[in-house]
Amino acid sequence: MLVLVVDSSTPAVTAALVEVSADGVALRAHRCTVDARAHGELLAPEVDAVLAEADARPADLTAIVAGLGPGPFTGLRVGLVTAATMGQVLGVPTYGVCSLDGIGHPAAAGEPVLAVSDARRKEVYWAIYDGAGQRIVGPEVDAPAVAAERARDLAVTVAVGDGAHRYGDVLGLPVRAEPRYPDPVALARLAGERIRAGAPGERLTPLYLRRPDAVASVARKPVLP
Repeated sequence: MLVLVVDSSTPAVTAALVEVSADGVALRAHRCTVDARAHGELLAPEVDAVLAEADARPADLTAIVAGLGPGPFTGLRVGLVTAATMGQVLGVPTYGVCSLDGIGHPAAAGEPVLAVSDARRKEVYWAIYDGAGQRIVGPEVDAPAVAAERARDLAVTVAVGDGAHRYGDVLGLPVRAEPRYPDPVALARLAGERIRAGAPGERLTPLYLRRPDAVASVARKPVLP
């Protein structure tokens, strides 16, 4: 089964084509560009590129997996709108996975892991995973010091993700080099059971965790001095 994976929850804009079988998930093609200001411009060409590299067409897709965030409003919705639109047009199911799971799950190796991505405003999106890669806390959005305190309470021994690199001094944990951004193969693996079972597609509900920076005004401005 050929599956498209997209994620735009972080500065990394990611598209990948994977093959899901009874034996696991194999990567067929992958594009990732780190640019926090160009999600809308980058994702569609990346999707075209991975399809071309695998000599596949959109009609060959069995399903689409999308990272649900958490992430900043504007960037995150690019990936979700792309996935939802393609799924509707092609008539294939869409499945969502928490984007932090694509960082924390593959990083777990028998020890608790703190996965962190940058939330701007001097805050981070974070979640904690046990040694088997199962999420046990989060996702949350807080100051890095809050995530660090919770990690200490749960005896976390390592941090991973772009936010961990940015705030490593505050977190006070060894920082693993990879994965820095959501791993598309991990996202596909986490949706693998649903894909193999042919489960009904899901509504892709974004994990914004907080209101967008730009909010429409509801107050009427006076026209008289």
